[in-house]
Parts: sequence; C-alpha cells; structure tokens
Amino acid sequence: MSPLEIDLFACRSDNFGVLLHDPVRGLTASIDAPEEKPILDALARRGWTLSHIFTTHHHHDHIEANLALKTRFGADITGPARESIPGIDRKVDGGDSFDFAGRRVEVISTPGHTLGHICFHLPEEKLLFAADTLFALGCGRLFEGTPAQMWQSLQKLAALPDETTVYFGHEYTLSNARFARTVDPDNAALLDRVAGIEDVRAKGGFTAPTTIGLEKATNPFLRAADPAIRRHLGMERASDSEVFAEIRARKDRF
Repeated sequence: MSPLEIDLFACRSDNFGVLLHDPVRGLTASIDAPEEKPILDALARRGWTLSHIFTTHHHHDHIEANLALKTRFGADITGPARESIPGIDRKVDGGDSFDFAGRRVEVISTPGHTLGHICFHLPEEKLLFAADTLFALGCGRLFEGTPAQMWQSLQKLAALPDETTVYFGHEYTLSNARFARTVDPDNAALLDRVAGIEDVRAKGGFTAPTTIGLEKATNPFLRAADPAIRRHLGMERASDSEVFAEIRARKDRF
C-alpha cells in the first residue's frame, strides 16, 4: 500500500490547513475546513479532488468552508456526534472507527477545548490529527470543558506511540515556546527546541508537524507529573490535574 501524501498550508490568520491524499484510489480528505480559498488552491496545486472532510469540532474557524466544499465536490463530512457540524454525513465519537482509503481511522474523544472535540488517529500510518486539543508546546483553551477533562484528553494522546506524527490546528508555537520556558526553565530539551522554533518562525517556516515523543519531552501541558515543574510551581503535593490546571491558567494570563 502506497503511503498517504500530506499537504500542509496556512489558512486564515493562524490556522493550518491539511490535506490527506491516497495516490492509488485518488481520495483526498481535508482535516477541518478553515477557509475555502486556501484549500482550493492547495487542491489545484497538487491536482487532487476533495472527497472527504474530517471535522474535529464546531468552532467557526474549523467548519467555515464545510458547506461550500460539500456543494463544490460532494465531499463526505465526518464529525463529532455531540456537536452541530454543517453538512455532516457521519457522526462519530470516541471509540468509533471508520475506513479511509483502506486505512483504519480511530476516533479519540478529547473534551476540553469544546465538549465534543474529537481527534483522528491513523495507527497504521502513525498519524494523529489533534486540531485544538494538542499543539506544539501547548494545548487548547478551555472554552467549554474543565481542566480535569482536558488533562484526561491529553493523557489519551500521550499514550499513543512516541513516533506518532501530530498535525495540529494553529501556528501558536512561538508564543507557546516562550510560555513553556516560564514553567519548565531547567528543561534542556525544551530550551534547545525553543531556539530552533525561533529560527524557523523568523524564516517564515511552519512548526507543524510534531511528534508525541517530542511533546512528552518538552510540552509542559503533558508534563504535570514532572518533579521539576512541580517544584517550580510550588505544587509538589498537588494532583497532576491540579498542576495542569495551574499551567493552563498561567498560559491564559501570559
């Protein structure tokens, strides 16, 4: 089976657009639909025809182009069962799975950013589309869920193999990196990564994708159990969920 091809591009002010293409069957999925024109431009550039949209959550900057793309291509839309998604054909929730181009796509329920947020995991391809649950060096704001819910959601993603490649929804990494240094200042791997991110962004490059292993080593939102972070925050006896909540609150004020 030929490997899937992936095209990553910018949408809106800071969203990522992602196309997932099977060269044998000619199927192409858009991970969310933030904005019609950049998606059309990417399809035209690659000579692909859109067949599917995989929607992660209901926020406008992830579903804006659903209906326009469905009208233009007849694209089949899969999305979260617990949210209202324009044009949805198939509603899925955590524990469900479906087929795309002969590959198994697993649905992971990740409430926190929104209550019905889902992520798409392709285990054979070692791919995760995390949208606004897990970012490079960050996680999504808690617009609807609780810190405990988001911590549990992140633990589900952290349990995936370290080599899993992660595509996420927004180019927030430079801000995330600068914040991460304030709560994990003695992490040598983090400091090295921050320097690289600053260089990439100065040159206009993207910081996506990342990997589960890299995030576990450097992303403070996955590292609430780390003794150094706990000491720095003065929370040695707190629960992991409480430490996570404090880190998220500090980032909201950053």
